[in-house]
Amino acid sequence: MSEDRWAMVTGAACGLGRATALRLAEDGYAVVLCGDDGAEATETRQLIEWSGGRARQLIADFRDAAALHALIAATTDVLDGTPLDVLVNNTCAMGCAETTEALFDTAFDLIVKAPHILTSAFAPTMADRGGGTIVNVTTGAGTIAAQAAKVALNALTTSWAAEYGPRGVRVNSVDAGAARHIETPDAIAEAIRFLVSHRASAIHGAVLTISGANNAAELRA
Repeated sequence: MSEDRWAMVTGAACGLGRATALRLAEDGYAVVLCGDDGAEATETRQLIEWSGGRARQLIADFRDAAALHALIAATTDVLDGTPLDVLVNNTCAMGCAETTEALFDTAFDLIVKAPHILTSAFAPTMADRGGGTIVNVTTGAGTIAAQAAKVALNALTTSWAAEYGPRGVRVNSVDAGAARHIETPDAIAEAIRFLVSHRASAIHGAVLTISGANNAAELRA
């Protein structure tokens, strides 16, 4: 059995997921990198390994429930009896302002259903051992469907925090921005890093909005 602390980051092939995975590796976590692009996930894994960290990469279609259950089984094999300490659900859907039925389904599959399946698999085992951290990433940018899915995921965050918080599992959301202003992956990854850390030990069921000065001014207008 490994003595590593393990973190699982979805959407880890590039962008925010990669930035988050690199920071968690810097903080001493072995990282399960989950994405749908093998080449970019390999690059993320190599960056972690070149820095002296440890990572494993797994590929899955996050719109497919069967693929997600296979991912859970593969992650369990990777952990080899070691508990998962951190789950970062980072499967945001971006797109145009128009919302078709297909785009609506895709947004909810990625932003709501995928985190629900993964959290349902890993949160109970975190709770059984009395500790763990889950961070859900949401965004109000892109389609109307993505905005609706963001509200749904934030509601799930509150529900999960109420269910698992008393058993030692902290569940929070990071809102990656709204309207036209999305913060940089590095800025959002630092927020996720904070929520994972012991410095945020008193934060439960919160939605931490990461918005720059321009976005804050626009929201007040």
